[in-house]
Amino acid sequence: MDPAYKYLRALKNVVLALLVVSLILGVLHFPYDVDAPLTAEEVKAAQKYYTEAYQKPVTASKEESEYETAYLRVAQFAAEAYHIEDRVRKFVKRFNLTDRPVLEIGSGRGYLQDIAQNYTGLDISASVTRFYHKKFVLGSATALPFPDDSFDGIWSIWVFEHVPNPEQAFNEARRVTRDNGVLFLFPAWNCVSWAAEGYEVRPYSDFGLGGKLIKASIPLRSSMPFIWMHLIPNRIVRSLVSFVEPTRLRYHRLTPNYEKYWVPDSDAVNSIDYHEALLWFRSRGDECLNCETASVFLQYMPLIIRVHKSTK
Repeated sequence: MDPAYKYLRALKNVVLALLVVSLILGVLHFPYDVDAPLTAEEVKAAQKYYTEAYQKPVTASKEESEYETAYLRVAQFAAEAYHIEDRVRKFVKRFNLTDRPVLEIGSGRGYLQDIAQNYTGLDISASVTRFYHKKFVLGSATALPFPDDSFDGIWSIWVFEHVPNPEQAFNEARRVTRDNGVLFLFPAWNCVSWAAEGYEVRPYSDFGLGGKLIKASIPLRSSMPFIWMHLIPNRIVRSLVSFVEPTRLRYHRLTPNYEKYWVPDSDAVNSIDYHEALLWFRSRGDECLNCETASVFLQYMPLIIRVHKSTK
């Protein structure tokens, strides 16, 4: 048999095997979840967790207080590492939002409140009020307490992965944004299911057989080839659907850990793909101002969206 023919046949078999594996992984990792009504217990648990995460220190000693929890330390480190303040300042400057009404959804301690003059912060935690010298409103991202078309700009940093009904939150953000207003959205995209129990940082001895298998699988499941094999096919399928009608926001629902903050996003309630969020806005006639043409490839950057309400 011709060696070249044998090589081509072997290559064909490998390609077919990869396609089959990719199809199986795509089906297993397809974002089947959509928004569903929350129970009163779920809402209460989230409010309690985020309120306690921002509690005022009860002591001036160097001992770790509730205020200095792992949650806040990690958040501060991440904000500095990702240059969040600089990014939002550039966003405000680029779109001339310095003296226009802007909203921050999930504003936390309000460390970005001085970036714009006409600023409003919104958060689910009642305990953060003391940090504000500008307007602060207690509320949920899924039921913004503002009239339609209230803001020229909105930003939200690492929030929507903690919102149990993120599509409703996206709808609310669009509703209170004026036509041609802009959104700067930077959730933690593609949160992983194993973060809640800290599999990456805990020793094997902490787990039973099932947990040990999960921990052992993380290097493979975190590898780029594995991610590409299921994410790209799903993105292509979802892109085709979005041409037909405005899409539903699909994501993976996660079980948050409100008891122990092992790693970033241990408390995430969903895993949203960057491309899925992009399709959601585009399918409603909105415009992405910082997206590359080949949007089916991996992106973990913020989405900058111009809202076009008159289109759809």
